Amino acid sequence: MAATLADVAERAGVSTATVSRVLNGNYPVAASTRKRVLRAVEELQYVVNAQARALAAASSDLVGILVNDVADPFFGLIASGIQAEVAEADLLPVICNTGGDPERELNYLTLLQRQRARGVVLTGGAWDDGHHLAAVAERARHYIAGGGRLVQCGRPPLALGPDAGPPAPEGAGVITVAFDNRGGARALTAHLISLGHTRIGYVSGPEHNTTTATRLEGHRRALADHPEAARLSEPLVVTGAFTRTAGYDAVAELLRRDPELTAVLASNDSVALGVCAALREREVEIPARISVAGFDDLPFSRDTCPPLTTVRIPLTEAGRRAGRLLLGRDAPPPGGVLTIHPELVARTSTGPAKRP
Repeated sequence: MAATLADVAERAGVSTATVSRVLNGNYPVAASTRKRVLRAVEELQYVVNAQARALAAASSDLVGILVNDVADPFFGLIASGIQAEVAEADLLPVICNTGGDPERELNYLTLLQRQRARGVVLTGGAWDDGHHLAAVAERARHYIAGGGRLVQCGRPPLALGPDAGPPAPEGAGVITVAFDNRGGARALTAHLISLGHTRIGYVSGPEHNTTTATRLEGHRRALADHPEAARLSEPLVVTGAFTRTAGYDAVAELLRRDPELTAVLASNDSVALGVCAALREREVEIPARISVAGFDDLPFSRDTCPPLTTVRIPLTEAGRRAGRLLLGRDAPPPGGVLTIHPELVARTSTGPAKRP
């Protein structure tokens, strides 16, 4: 006679609900408990009835991965980490490219819920607007209440307010793998100041983006930490996209506003590439005349000429952590938030400030 779910639960010394959670991957389960359940499944040769499981769990084998730009290495590295974990669970990852459009993001969340996706990972900066964040929270709460799992990677924590739809199952919520963008930008700016730079230009990211806001805040905090080194009461900031073109275009404006600029801090490594290209066209030596720093430590950063000073975020591993949390392979972090702290990587694109 074929083993039943109850047989597995008895052998493992857990409830049938716990066995279902391990097999469905819908909720986090302690690693030791998961191991006991899987051992019992193997010993009893328990075979899951796929049709019954689909009806009971009301979920498919889809896992949605929402990215701003699939062509951006930042999102590609995170997505590859998530996909590696999802593939090991024999689930189907579906990458949804939002293009940074908040309405498209909400639409994808709705469509994935309709498709009964097993889980969803939201990556990269969120649209920094109260109404949008409230709308995301509402959809998240409905989705989780229906048995789905949602993890953020590279975003601030998302609060599920009491008025954001039906109650979620006990212990369920949105888990966040957050990046310490403030700390990273603060460390980069402090590094430039330690080299004697007081005329620092900053190329910021797009407006209404949480990553833009937190990285710029870290830059401002570092200047406040060193008031004796700050040339201006307000930082010299040019706003653009997280692209090479934005960095290239920003150089003309930065030099117009301060021809004696000695350093440029870019909001990411792609922006820094554009900054370097524009300076080379002007025959400005890097770092002898102007130092340049980026953010993220994308794979090309060490191969630029000169190699780019930046801060490293382990993006692929962050994606894998997000995938394991989504699948319940890792226990949720305290408070539902796992913070990854960037590491300063000083290379030869930065050097001592040019003296008059």
